Amino acid sequence: MTLSERIRPDGLLLDIEVADKAALLDLLAHRAADVFGLDHDTVLSKLSKREELGSTGIGHGIALPHCPCAGIEAPAVLFARLKPAIEFQAVDERVVDLVLMLLLPKDSAAQHLPVLSMAARVLRQADVAKALRQARPEEIAAIFHRAAATVDEEKRSADL
Repeated sequence: MTLSERIRPDGLLLDIEVADKAALLDLLAHRAADVFGLDHDTVLSKLSKREELGSTGIGHGIALPHCPCAGIEAPAVLFARLKPAIEFQAVDERVVDLVLMLLLPKDSAAQHLPVLSMAARVLRQADVAKALRQARPEEIAAIFHRAAATVDEEKRSADL
């Protein structure tokens, strides 16, 4: 299943307002609990501990919070668009307004890096970020699908 297929309508939080990074992580944990049947406190604790290791703000207004999580068989995805953007201690020190949260199966560590790498490559495409900042809910999965196809094609071309 591709990244775009993992983005469900109930996993979208669009044009939300949160005070800061802690409030965002709490909101994401609540939504993960509702959508994926996970424990809010466990998800929040794992996301927060991951952020303590270093910010998952990857630059250009984008954050990719992630952590391993027991109780899921495949990566679980939430997408949030923030208005206004918030401080996230991103690598480029810019505020963040696009957030893709990934909860990764605890027992499948080998899957983690490829999933994170693909998500980062997709989100770092300037045209994708611009489209996501303006998209209607029904357009978001298609934007991710097109972007992932572009990344796949670029990878195939580079491998030749």
